[in-house]
Amino acid sequence: MLDVLGAIKNLTWTTEHHFLHIKNQHEFIRIWAIQFELAYTDFRVIQIALQLDSQTELLQRFTKAYDAVYQYEYAFVKGGLEEFNQQFGDQLDSYDEAHQTLLTVLDDLMKQQPKSTKENELI
Repeated sequence: MLDVLGAIKNLTWTTEHHFLHIKNQHEFIRIWAIQFELAYTDFRVIQIALQLDSQTELLQRFTKAYDAVYQYEYAFVKGGLEEFNQQFGDQLDSYDEAHQTLLTVLDDLMKQQPKSTKENELI
């Protein structure tokens, strides 16, 4: 599998921090939207790596897990807390489960990556 260590780390960080941001009912801030877009790019990079490595089962698991989290984050980035709470305010446990599932898949992906070094931390 291609070295996508940076993409995995970034998507892991963003997934966890965005969940906590929403869970703690913090207001929308501009950087959140930028992180959301960058995480989507990381998602696509990881998908390409899995496709090139013919890891169809893991690709399907990863895509499904990401899509489950995406719906919650998209509602927040689209309309802030008001939009999120209107659509998903009573589903925080489901969002937590979705974000934990994505983190588990990302951890599985991390196990296939080369050891973290000073050089590949920059990628």
